[in-house]
Amino acid sequence: MMHTMIRVIDLDRSIDFYTRLLGMTLLRRDDYPDGKFTNAFVGYGPEETDTVVELTHNWGRDAPYEMGTGFGHLALGVRDIYAVCEALAAQGAKIPRPPGPMLHGTTHIAFVEDPDGYKIELIGLDTM
Repeated sequence: MMHTMIRVIDLDRSIDFYTRLLGMTLLRRDDYPDGKFTNAFVGYGPEETDTVVELTHNWGRDAPYEMGTGFGHLALGVRDIYAVCEALAAQGAKIPRPPGPMLHGTTHIAFVEDPDGYKIELIGLDTM
Protein backbone atom coordinates (compact mmCIF):
# COMPACT_ATOMS: atom_id res chain seq x y z
CA MET A 1 0.00 0.00 0.00
CA MET A 2 1.39 3.41 -0.94
CA HIS A 3 -0.85 6.02 0.68
CA THR A 4 -4.29 7.04 1.86
CA MET A 5 -5.65 10.39 0.66
CA ILE A 6 -7.94 12.67 2.63
CA ARG A 7 -9.21 16.13 1.70
CA VAL A 8 -8.54 18.90 4.20
CA ILE A 9 -9.73 22.50 4.58
CA ASP A 10 -6.69 24.08 6.30
CA LEU A 11 -3.55 22.37 5.03
CA ASP A 12 -1.14 24.02 7.46
CA ARG A 13 -3.32 23.08 10.44
CA SER A 14 -3.54 19.48 9.21
CA ILE A 15 0.21 19.25 8.61
CA ASP A 16 0.77 20.56 12.15
CA PHE A 17 -1.60 17.91 13.59
CA TYR A 18 0.00 14.98 11.78
CA THR A 19 3.59 16.13 12.32
CA ARG A 20 3.63 17.81 15.72
CA LEU A 21 0.94 15.79 17.49
CA LEU A 22 1.26 12.40 15.78
CA GLY A 23 5.00 12.59 15.12
CA MET A 24 4.93 12.12 11.34
CA THR A 25 7.31 13.94 9.00
CA LEU A 26 6.28 16.22 6.16
CA LEU A 27 7.79 14.32 3.24
CA ARG A 28 6.82 16.68 0.44
CA ARG A 29 4.38 19.39 -0.48
CA ASP A 30 3.44 20.10 -4.10
CA ASP A 31 1.30 22.90 -5.52
CA TYR A 32 -0.67 22.33 -8.72
CA PRO A 33 -1.74 25.83 -9.88
CA ASP A 34 -3.50 24.57 -13.01
CA GLY A 35 -5.60 22.19 -10.93
CA LYS A 36 -5.91 24.64 -8.02
CA PHE A 37 -4.87 22.19 -5.33
CA THR A 38 -1.93 21.28 -3.09
CA ASN A 39 -0.86 17.82 -1.99
CA ALA A 40 1.21 17.25 1.13
CA PHE A 41 2.50 13.81 2.07
CA VAL A 42 3.18 12.95 5.71
CA GLY A 43 4.37 9.71 7.25
CA TYR A 44 6.74 7.86 9.54
CA GLY A 45 9.11 6.86 6.77
CA PRO A 46 9.83 7.50 3.10
CA GLU A 47 7.15 6.93 0.49
CA GLU A 48 9.33 4.34 -1.22
CA THR A 49 9.13 1.97 1.76
CA ASP A 50 6.30 3.15 4.03
CA THR A 51 2.58 3.82 3.71
CA VAL A 52 1.92 7.56 4.02
CA VAL A 53 -1.03 9.95 4.24
CA GLU A 54 -1.73 12.33 1.36
CA LEU A 55 -3.40 15.53 2.53
CA THR A 56 -5.16 17.23 -0.40
CA HIS A 57 -6.19 20.88 -0.14
CA ASN A 58 -8.48 22.17 -2.91
CA TRP A 59 -7.88 25.91 -3.18
CA GLY A 60 -10.85 28.15 -2.43
CA ARG A 61 -12.79 25.50 -0.52
CA ASP A 62 -14.08 26.81 2.81
CA ALA A 63 -16.90 24.38 3.60
CA PRO A 64 -16.03 21.18 5.46
CA TYR A 65 -16.18 17.94 3.51
CA GLU A 66 -18.85 15.39 4.29
CA MET A 67 -17.33 12.32 5.90
CA GLY A 68 -19.74 9.98 4.15
CA THR A 69 -20.35 6.44 5.25
CA GLY A 70 -17.61 4.64 3.33
CA PHE A 71 -14.51 5.98 5.06
CA GLY A 72 -13.78 4.46 8.45
CA HIS A 73 -10.47 5.59 9.93
CA LEU A 74 -6.70 5.49 9.74
CA ALA A 75 -4.94 3.28 12.31
CA LEU A 76 -1.62 3.81 14.10
CA GLY A 77 0.12 1.45 16.49
CA VAL A 78 1.47 3.06 19.69
CA ARG A 79 3.52 1.69 22.58
CA ASP A 80 1.71 3.28 25.56
CA ILE A 81 -1.80 4.24 24.47
CA TYR A 82 -2.68 5.89 27.79
CA ALA A 83 0.39 8.15 27.79
CA VAL A 84 -0.09 8.98 24.10
CA CYS A 85 -3.74 9.96 24.63
CA GLU A 86 -2.84 12.02 27.69
CA ALA A 87 -0.20 13.90 25.70
CA LEU A 88 -2.57 14.44 22.75
CA ALA A 89 -5.34 15.74 25.03
CA ALA A 90 -2.86 18.11 26.70
CA GLN A 91 -2.16 19.56 23.24
CA GLY A 92 -5.89 20.11 22.63
CA ALA A 93 -6.59 17.09 20.42
CA LYS A 94 -10.13 15.69 20.47
CA ILE A 95 -10.31 12.13 21.79
CA PRO A 96 -13.91 10.96 21.20
CA ARG A 97 -13.10 7.40 22.35
CA PRO A 98 -10.68 7.32 25.30
CA PRO A 99 -8.25 4.41 25.58
CA GLY A 100 -9.55 1.11 26.87
CA PRO A 101 -10.18 -2.48 25.84
CA MET A 102 -11.98 -2.96 22.56
CA LEU A 103 -15.42 -4.51 22.67
CA HIS A 104 -15.17 -8.32 22.70
CA GLY A 105 -11.37 -8.22 22.95
CA THR A 106 -8.37 -7.38 25.07
CA THR A 107 -6.46 -5.01 22.77
CA HIS A 108 -6.66 -1.43 24.01
CA ILE A 109 -7.71 1.18 21.46
CA ALA A 110 -8.64 4.86 21.34
CA PHE A 111 -9.75 7.32 18.68
CA VAL A 112 -8.44 10.84 18.08
CA GLU A 113 -9.83 13.30 15.53
CA ASP A 114 -7.75 15.42 13.20
CA PRO A 115 -8.70 19.08 12.51
CA ASP A 116 -11.15 18.03 9.77
CA GLY A 117 -12.86 15.38 11.90
CA TYR A 118 -11.17 12.33 10.36
CA LYS A 119 -10.79 9.59 12.94
CA ILE A 120 -7.44 7.99 13.69
CA GLU A 121 -7.56 4.78 15.67
CA LEU A 122 -4.69 4.31 18.10
CA ILE A 123 -3.93 0.67 18.87
CA GLY A 124 -1.91 -0.22 21.96
CA LEU A 125 0.84 -2.47 20.62
CA ASP A 126 1.66 -3.60 24.16
CA THR A 127 -1.95 -4.85 24.65
CA MET A 128 -2.26 -7.00 21.51
